[in-house]
Amino acid sequence: MKTRTFLAFVGPSVFLMLLFIAAPLVSVFISSFQVTQPLVEQVTEEVCTPGFLTQTCTTETVTRPILDDDGNIVTQTEWVGFTSYDRVLEPARAWEAISSFDYSALMQIDFWAALRFTLMFTLVTLPLVIGVGLAIALAVNNAARSIRGPIIFVSLLPFIITPVIGALSIRWLFIGDGILVLALEAWLDRDLALFAQAWTIELMMLFYRVWHVAPFAFVIFYAGLQTVNQDTLESAIIDGANRWDRLRYVIVPHLMPLIIFISLIHLMDSYRVFDEIVGFTAQAHVISLQWLTFDFLQPDDAGNRAFSRAAASSMLTMVGIVILLIPLLRRTWRDHKGSSH
Repeated sequence: MKTRTFLAFVGPSVFLMLLFIAAPLVSVFISSFQVTQPLVEQVTEEVCTPGFLTQTCTTETVTRPILDDDGNIVTQTEWVGFTSYDRVLEPARAWEAISSFDYSALMQIDFWAALRFTLMFTLVTLPLVIGVGLAIALAVNNAARSIRGPIIFVSLLPFIITPVIGALSIRWLFIGDGILVLALEAWLDRDLALFAQAWTIELMMLFYRVWHVAPFAFVIFYAGLQTVNQDTLESAIIDGANRWDRLRYVIVPHLMPLIIFISLIHLMDSYRVFDEIVGFTAQAHVISLQWLTFDFLQPDDAGNRAFSRAAASSMLTMVGIVILLIPLLRRTWRDHKGSSH
């Protein structure tokens, strides 16, 4: 392919990536080292209250923001270095809790509580999504051709549903007098309040993520199963390999590139878990790193937003994603180098 033709195909994509991904990323990175605050001034005001004969006047000093000619609040941006990261991580307080083995004190820091849930959510759902997706793919692949279509359609329904709508649906089934809560209460003969404690909410969030994402893994694995070498499978059967041996030594190695691909996608998506927090209204019990960034952007009583801390939280989230992806990327690179030689 000629260089000009290559640039004609790749150029628009690279330009859009620089415009909508690289530029905002650089902006967020720079913002994490800055603090923007409104300029204020102290003004002496005389406040008078009407009286019977004469009014009573008092003088008080109030602080109010400085406005420009258009009536907008004047702000000032200062470079503060790693101050925002220090406020998010609270390293001194966290180290004190870790050194004294005080887990509850560590979980009182929003970032570390969010990191705990985010890592648990990501690392627990990953093998479940791969396992459930592979199990569905194997079941559909071994099913009769006449029923494969309906099974595939039903299996894909959770993936088609909008994430927030799916989370709300699961929540309505389990909250208050939801149909599944009533069934569980009748079976266990006791009252249940599944949204009154953190661990039950976390279990439902894990269940929802696996239910929602496993169909994606199923589609990828089902397509990969169509390319398995049948001669190799027949040779394994002739050699006396049972189903488990064929799965372990033939099918899984063949699907390993797809497993790595699904793992990459799932790690990046799960580490940014947010929809479940909103859908289950779980922020009173558990929070994620992405939700923490969102919370920093909410205005306080004075209408100010912690943009700098939100930027620092976003950058820390990206660093976490990169750290999780390094082993898979190294494995992919080794496989690529091995296949090229």
